[in-house]
Amino acid sequence: MSELRRLPTGIQTFSEVREEGYLYVDKTETVYRLANDNKYVFMSRPRRFGKSLLCSTLKSYFEGRRDLFEGLAIEKLEKDWRKHPVLLISLAPIKGGTLEDFNERMGLQLSRLEEQFGLSDNSGMMPGARLEKLITETSKKEKAVVIVDEYDAPMLTVLHDKEKLEDMRNATRSLLSSLKDCDPYLRFVFITGITRFSQVSIFSELNNLSKVTMMTDYSTICGFTQEELETQLRPWVEKMAETCGMSVEETLAELKRRYDGYHFAKDLTNIYNPYSLLNALRWKEFNDFWFDSGTPSSLLRMMERFGSDVMMFDDGCDCESAEFDAPTEKMQTPMPFFYQSGYLTIKEYDATTNRFILRYPNYEVRMGMINALVPYYMEQNTINAKNIIYDLFKAIRSDNLEMGLQKLQTYLASVPYAANASSEGHYQTMLYVVFSLLGRYVQMEVRTAKGRIDIVFETKTDRYVMELKIDRPAQEALDQIDQKGYLLPYTLDGHRLHKVGISFSTETRTLSEWKIEELKS
Repeated sequence: MSELRRLPTGIQTFSEVREEGYLYVDKTETVYRLANDNKYVFMSRPRRFGKSLLCSTLKSYFEGRRDLFEGLAIEKLEKDWRKHPVLLISLAPIKGGTLEDFNERMGLQLSRLEEQFGLSDNSGMMPGARLEKLITETSKKEKAVVIVDEYDAPMLTVLHDKEKLEDMRNATRSLLSSLKDCDPYLRFVFITGITRFSQVSIFSELNNLSKVTMMTDYSTICGFTQEELETQLRPWVEKMAETCGMSVEETLAELKRRYDGYHFAKDLTNIYNPYSLLNALRWKEFNDFWFDSGTPSSLLRMMERFGSDVMMFDDGCDCESAEFDAPTEKMQTPMPFFYQSGYLTIKEYDATTNRFILRYPNYEVRMGMINALVPYYMEQNTINAKNIIYDLFKAIRSDNLEMGLQKLQTYLASVPYAANASSEGHYQTMLYVVFSLLGRYVQMEVRTAKGRIDIVFETKTDRYVMELKIDRPAQEALDQIDQKGYLLPYTLDGHRLHKVGISFSTETRTLSEWKIEELKS
């Protein structure tokens, strides 16, 4: 295989991607439509999903950099290539949580723009008024373009501090409200971030803002489709397959299982996480790149605040769009945060009822969530916790579940539980975390015609159907497996079948008993 072009992992500047010869998966037809069918645009996407690169691409397009788009779809669509003054600002560095930090860091960016366009330094003005002056001064020949990246960063930093959140919200609103009076001077405005704050609190002056986050026309503008993976990225897939000792088909299947599964519109077009996919292809290995790149503390704080039942995410959350595509600061449930941050995504859509089912996008996110819960539901020393899970895994693989459960019983009895570990729901979630950590060999909350199986664990030769009970006999769990026919779907797949009833005691805070029975053929 000939030398492949470099993959743009971590590169957020379009001109650098093109001038330095990195691979660019062509999104410019959609970029053209976005830029020419709208004037004021808002779009949110999860972190590390290519928002900054999209902002940079729009900047190069509106600056008339035709040379950068040679050979791309937009080259045939755009005829004029007008050179507009582009004001690209990012609120990502503003994370101090104070008005002083907001004004100082915003001021630095505005100073650089004033210098770039040869304007006088207006550092004595407030950021909103200063941006307004920049727009009017730079638009004398061609209308200006304003691109705001990570607009919500200052607010997300202080999301759980009501007073500071109000300060950051007011500062952001003041900055963006300057755009309203500049309408005659503006060609295009693009605002992006992770979450959506309400129209009233941030965009009250921009009543003509097009919110394209869930529009089918733009659902693929960030991230990669299956077709793009199998065509434009296929040489890297082939190289990865060779390195991993896998077939191309096996490699594609594993990439899909780990990194695909995002949907941003009702058409349910599958989107791969671009950060994880590009890193997997670059390093030729399967890792949890996106989740490991930064798990915000807000995740667990949201779950604590709303008492979230993470087990329901496997089964799916049935809701209307208003319940998850909702303003972050007005949340009644954590659903908007989980969806907008990329921990949940649309998996099904019913046009008749206009309702959606949200689930984990893929294996990487599901296991990342589970791992994030280990310190909360088990112990701070995650190495100890994962070692016992590995012992349980080895025991099941060697057909000795009895020994594995004994080790788990001993371990759970030694865990110093937190003060809030008193509810039945807490222990149910803890057991969910324990068995979920067994990885790809286990399925949780498996639906059947008559109910949901708690756990199905598979090895090459055996399958274990497990039912968990809290403060109730293990025999009751076995009876439920029989009564609801949980074994029936697996009777013809060639595995030895076992039914397992496990009882957990909230008094001793560990497994109290279990029963294991093999189904006789």
